[in-house]
Formats: sequence, structure tokens, C-alpha cells
Amino acid sequence: MAYDIAAPYGRLIETTLRLMTWNVWARFGPWERRETAIRETLERHDPDIVALVEAWEGQGARLDMPHHVFGGEDSEDSGLAIMSRWPITRHEFRPLPGPEGATGVVLFAEIDGPRGVVQVFVVALAWQLEHSAVRQAQVREVSAFIADRQRRRCPTILCGDFNADPDSDEMRLLTGKSAPAVPGLVFYDAWETAGDGGPGYTWARTNPWAVPLLWPDRRIDHVMPAWPRPGGAGHPVRCELVGTEAVGGVLPSDHYGILADLRY
Repeated sequence: MAYDIAAPYGRLIETTLRLMTWNVWARFGPWERRETAIRETLERHDPDIVALVEAWEGQGARLDMPHHVFGGEDSEDSGLAIMSRWPITRHEFRPLPGPEGATGVVLFAEIDGPRGVVQVFVVALAWQLEHSAVRQAQVREVSAFIADRQRRRCPTILCGDFNADPDSDEMRLLTGKSAPAVPGLVFYDAWETAGDGGPGYTWARTNPWAVPLLWPDRRIDHVMPAWPRPGGAGHPVRCELVGTEAVGGVLPSDHYGILADLRY
């Protein structure tokens, strides 16, 4: 079939799903009050799928999401979680290589949504500033995992806390700004594609929980749907920060979350 420059993906999908990713800072600080603030933030934005970093075992049930999976290496107090309003038909958790204190993790879930399968991969990569080379190796590992699991006709979404800015070498491996980690596997940056044009900092000095680390403002949490898909499946049409306001006098986390509406 000839390439149609006016409709390169065919007829565009007009319906969307709503996905949120958020590092919720485990059980630090006044975590029970923060959990209430997290729940109220979720209720306000009403996502279909939530991917949490530094989550804790059982949090999906506590946050009233009907379908949920959790993955953690050695602790029930801090891991990855995927929660969904739709059934999760399979899932898989993997550690990512790195030296002591610089390991990472990835959790995959395949979700049986009302208009077909949705694949979600949530990551937490090595966190220290000097660990770019470690994160690059972890991105390559995650990309190979996604390439082995992806279904090319449905939304495939990579998200989470990458601990890496958009112009870093590790993120360039994902967004086509350098040779991709896996040939043919490239992702949209949802904020860059559909944000409000602002910096989109998810680690910000406006957040008092973040101030003690002495980092500059950074956009290190990302929603990244794979490209391309028929009908533009997964393409971001809207993206915003969440969790930027106190609820009951407490900010929900030391990170702000990312909420994206994606074609589905």
C-alpha cells in the first residue's frame, strides 16, 4: 500500500486512556498522611492505569484500584506497582544490573482493556548523578525486554523514575536522539509531545521534601509510549504534572507525578 503523507498512521484513534506514573517515596516522612493525599490526588484525576515507583506491598488495594501487581527485590516497603481499572492478564518483574547501591528494577504488566491490550513497563533506574553509564546499561536491558514482549499493534508504554533528564545519554537512547538501544524501538516523550510547554520538573525545589538532596530542578520521571503504532495508538494528546499541591496540609511525595492521555 502506498504511503499516505496526509495520514501516515491511517485513521487516527480519537479515544484515549489516562495513565499516571509517580514515585510515591515509600514509607518516608508522614507516610500515612501522604498516602491519604496520594489517594485523593488519584481520585481527582481518575486515571485508568497507575504505575508507581517506591510503592509498598498492598498499596494497590489501599488506593482502591481493583487490579494491581507489585514487584520488589527484597522489601515489601519499596518496589514497583502497576494498578489498573481493567484486568491484568500477566506480569513480570526483573532486577536490572548495577553495582551495589546502583541497581534498578522493571515491572511489566499486560492489561486487558476495553479496546484491546495495553502493555505497561515501569522502571526505577540507578539514582545517583554519577551513574549515567549504569543507567545506559539498564536502558539497554529494559529495551531488550520490551522488544521481546511488545505487541506492535497496541499501546506499549514505558514509564517511571529514570533519574535522568531528557537530554541525558540514557534518555537519548530511547527517543531517537541517538542510535536506539534496540533497532526500531523508539519512544515519544509525552511531556515534550503534549505538555504545556513548561519545564515539567518532577524533582523541584518548590517541593520541600526534595530540598534536602540539594539537586537542581529536574525532569526525571517520564511517560514514553512506543512509536509508531497503527492509528497512532499510544500517541500522547495531553500531559500534565500532578501532586504539586498539598492535600490536608501535606504534599503527597518528594516527586511530582506525570499524567498523560494517550490514544487508545
